Amino acid sequence: MLDILSDRTYRHLFLAQVVALLGTGLATVALGLLAFDLAGDGAALVLGTVFTIKMVAYVGIAPIAGAFADRVPRRAFLVTLDLVRAGVALALPFVTEVWQVYALIFLLQSASAAFTPTFQATIPDVLPEEERYTRALSLSRLAYDLENIVSPTLAALLLTVMSYNSLFLGTVVGFAASALLVVSVLLPSPNPSEPRGTYDRTTRGIRIYLATPRLRGLLALNLAAAAAGAMVLVNTVVLVRGSLGLSESGLAWTMFAFGAGSMTAALVLPRILDALPDRAVMFGGAGLMVATLLGLAATVVVAGLGWSILLGAWLLVGIGYSAVLTPSGRLLRRSAHAGDRSTLFAAQFALSHACWLVTYPLSGWLLTAYGVVPALVGLALIAALGMLVALNLWPSGDPVELEHTHDNLPLSHPHLNGHRRHSHALVIDESHPRWATHF
Repeated sequence: MLDILSDRTYRHLFLAQVVALLGTGLATVALGLLAFDLAGDGAALVLGTVFTIKMVAYVGIAPIAGAFADRVPRRAFLVTLDLVRAGVALALPFVTEVWQVYALIFLLQSASAAFTPTFQATIPDVLPEEERYTRALSLSRLAYDLENIVSPTLAALLLTVMSYNSLFLGTVVGFAASALLVVSVLLPSPNPSEPRGTYDRTTRGIRIYLATPRLRGLLALNLAAAAAGAMVLVNTVVLVRGSLGLSESGLAWTMFAFGAGSMTAALVLPRILDALPDRAVMFGGAGLMVATLLGLAATVVVAGLGWSILLGAWLLVGIGYSAVLTPSGRLLRRSAHAGDRSTLFAAQFALSHACWLVTYPLSGWLLTAYGVVPALVGLALIAALGMLVALNLWPSGDPVELEHTHDNLPLSHPHLNGHRRHSHALVIDESHPRWATHF
């Protein structure tokens, strides 16, 4: 898998992703401490609002940014967004009011909502071969998991010798280093899509996404992953510190189990995806998450909650989580022309985070109002619903080549070459009229 790092352009982009993620992780820790300084016992409300602002920015800004990402030089666009994020992080230590935190976080997350899908859409152009791109997706998943593990550890070490405000400087360094790595390589220019109105461009990615069977299935699987992931990310602290009465290190190890499961899956997925179709792997991952949550609920009813059982369950949920999310880039790559790739990745970014916008508060509410078992069962049922909807929406055949006609296309369409009717096998994207409305 590491052999793709021999490609200089991808290596620099991957390192840019890693340092930016480490900086983001430091900012997450620092924000929690800043919120406590500003709001005291109301820090949880402040952080809850911050996470809500983050998701609103992701859902609202990503499609707009994706609509115009192919109209500007890609490298300059990414570097500018990194510098915006660095500037916001540099301002955060100087805030004195909660509303200032909200405004800066909205600006930072808006820049991230434009940066991330554009960055993701660049990788298929750098690594056009699917086998190499699959390995890049696994490395990307590893980077996210390492961030969840390394950033809190690094923050803890830094806090022994400096104040939490200094962590924001680490965030600035991360984004600045990311900008330098991006500017150090030449990136393939996106193929600009044909001229369209603002509304058409802004909604195009979402319309292609929702009109494509395999991507509608992916959205339902995103809901399944968000339901299981929210159970882990929102409720683990209550389970470990409250129900089990363990220390902060116990919480760290429990979260490590989830990250270790995700990393393990990311390491083995390239070989699995060489042998099995994406659909089978992703549904297997969703099924594993559902079964694990229900199994943990049954165990709690029979024998109570034990730490070793929780560690094992979160390890399995992490494996299923990565099995669902890692191949998603391959589906997006197959489902769009190069000119539509940025807007389609932006649609995935926005719609997947819309799922989290639902499951984050729902997860906390279920545990707080009804307890551990109803929370586990409720989120497992939502994940199962997502899986069943995906089974219905995503055809099992899902052919790469398809006999088709172009009865409804204009004569100027490149597939027609002046002929209204013909039929041939074609490597398709799923925005093609056989699968979707032709926009």
